[in-house]
Amino acid sequence: MPHYTTTLVWLRRDLRLHDHAALYHALKQSQRVIPVFIFDRAILDSLPRTDRRVDFIWQTLRELKAELQALGSDLCVRHALAAEEIPRLAQALGAQAVFTNHDYEPAAIARDAKVAASLAELGIAFHTSKDQVIFERDEVLTQAGGFFSVFTPYKNAWLKKLDPFYLQTYPVTRYQAALAPLTPEALPSLADMGFAASDIGQIGIRTGASGAEALFTDFQQRIDRYKDARDFPGVKGVSYLSVHLRFGTISIRQLAAYAWQRGTAGSMGWLNELIWRDFYHQILWHRPDAVGQSFKAQYVDLPFPNDRSLFEAWCAGQTGYPIVDAAMRQLNQTGFMHNRLRMVAASFLVKDLLVDWRWGEAYFAEKLLDFDLAANNGGWQWAASTGCDAQPYFRIFNPVSQSEKFDPEGKFIRRYVPELARLPSDALHAPWQAKPLLLASAGLRLGHDYPEPIVDHATQREKALALFKRSA
Repeated sequence: MPHYTTTLVWLRRDLRLHDHAALYHALKQSQRVIPVFIFDRAILDSLPRTDRRVDFIWQTLRELKAELQALGSDLCVRHALAAEEIPRLAQALGAQAVFTNHDYEPAAIARDAKVAASLAELGIAFHTSKDQVIFERDEVLTQAGGFFSVFTPYKNAWLKKLDPFYLQTYPVTRYQAALAPLTPEALPSLADMGFAASDIGQIGIRTGASGAEALFTDFQQRIDRYKDARDFPGVKGVSYLSVHLRFGTISIRQLAAYAWQRGTAGSMGWLNELIWRDFYHQILWHRPDAVGQSFKAQYVDLPFPNDRSLFEAWCAGQTGYPIVDAAMRQLNQTGFMHNRLRMVAASFLVKDLLVDWRWGEAYFAEKLLDFDLAANNGGWQWAASTGCDAQPYFRIFNPVSQSEKFDPEGKFIRRYVPELARLPSDALHAPWQAKPLLLASAGLRLGHDYPEPIVDHATQREKALALFKRSA
């Protein structure tokens, strides 16, 4: 028998109706379940008015509402401070409990503690479930009982612990009759919330669970080639599912189960990336202090010169290093950056331009459609050698050799740095080394059509080594 007459299920980073832990538990334990989403002003108020992520969520909620309305229910959507609105709404709707899924970010943990306390005062229960990762918190620990701070041992322990139990789906469909019959209400418009439509439609971003499934279906045809193709931004090698994992329009269990059961080199290579995601989430859980400061104590006060003009050139994709500029322009134009290029661009900012990694982390946080605090912080600290990494500080990517290796024909560079398009491939990666006649024949004037390099890599590499060595 259900424990509750009426409950709310609070959707957040889990914008789907299938294989959904909180929804499953709410439906199983309730006579009437009311799905709720809050456009949280605590998050939204500081965002740009055409933020692509807000548009992505809005488009996704429109699809979710249609699905729920087809089942005779609806999604209750509000624009408010979630910490205040959830208790108010629960009381107004006569709910005896609120169900939701875990969030591991420090601000979210604080918000949820506030919500739980407010609900408790009202005599309303608050239930949370694991949903967005395979293993969380303390589920994968070292033999000594501590958390892993290096990836490879974590991955080995993760794979050793994995069995079909952890990949089981939550069979939501069989309990859907418990969805509350609701009179449909209008979805607040973007304009109602002070936002405007972004360009996600023009740049081809697929939203909602339907968009996630379409991308996953496409990727399944390519997954066996993933390990060989994943590092090359000029080819269709990656899954493009990161934004859907970020907003939970697809289940991590569905993806991990497919990769694990397929068992090919390509699928296991992709599973490795999903394990990285779990790794960074458990780091965030155990070391929330790493948000905003170095994970490694010896690098907390690295004296970066922080030349703002160099940082602004990096942001604009005007450094004179084509692979870095192409990466930054892809980010600015599409809200996405290829994973290999995230490492290259981050290394360049920190180790070549000697700019604090936190500046770059904040820029990515503003621009990335798939922004995830755990992965963004972890990735930046990895590139900056301040984080969870067995590699020492002297791993410094050479932007030219990275370009030659991973975009050898210049397909990616030509797409995002079209002013270099007429250069032959062997001159494209370091145009400042090309002979004047070759530059002229390509209609290119360095310093006019495209910048000269703003720094010399070899010189800056030595400066970076000295900077880190003083603190090591």
